[in-house]
Formats: sequence, structure tokens, C-alpha cells
Amino acid sequence: MGNQQNPQQHGNKPTREQNAGQQNPQQQDAGQQNEGEGNRTAARAYNADQHRFAGDRQKIEEAAQAARKAIDGTGGKDLANAEKEGKKHARH
Repeated sequence: MGNQQNPQQHGNKPTREQNAGQQNPQQQDAGQQNEGEGNRTAARAYNADQHRFAGDRQKIEEAAQAARKAIDGTGGKDLANAEKEGKKHARH
């Protein structure tokens, strides 16, 4: 085993060097690299999707019609109440 020791055998925590290259199992499953605070890759993808949506007038009109139906339908009162509640917590 040379001069490398298993830290668990001696009750010691692994060093930063020993942890280097090891990923959190959740990160391995997701296939994404930790980008620190904020995920720039996800932010860029989200922004690109929003620009594509905003440029598609048909999708915008369909979303607007669905919103009108929801407001005018049976759930309209619940939506209005939710909006009022949300505005109570908004910062001015």
C-alpha cells in the first residue's frame, strides 16, 4: 500500500487531495459538474429557452388563451386570491 493510508482505518477525515476527483453520487447521476454558487450553464440554457419562447408568437398566444380560460373558469377565484396573497409578500 506504500505510504498511502486509508483515512477510515485510522478515524481520520480524508484530505482535500484524497477527495480530489471524487464526485457526490448525486452529481454523478446528473452528469453535471459543480459550478459553485449559481449554475451558469443552467442559467444560460434557461435564458436561451426564454428567448426562443418569446420569439414564438404562436406559443405566446396559446399561453395567453390558456391563462384567460383559467381566469374566466372555475379556478379564477383561487387564482385571484393567490395573486393577492403573493402581492402581500412582495417587496416594494
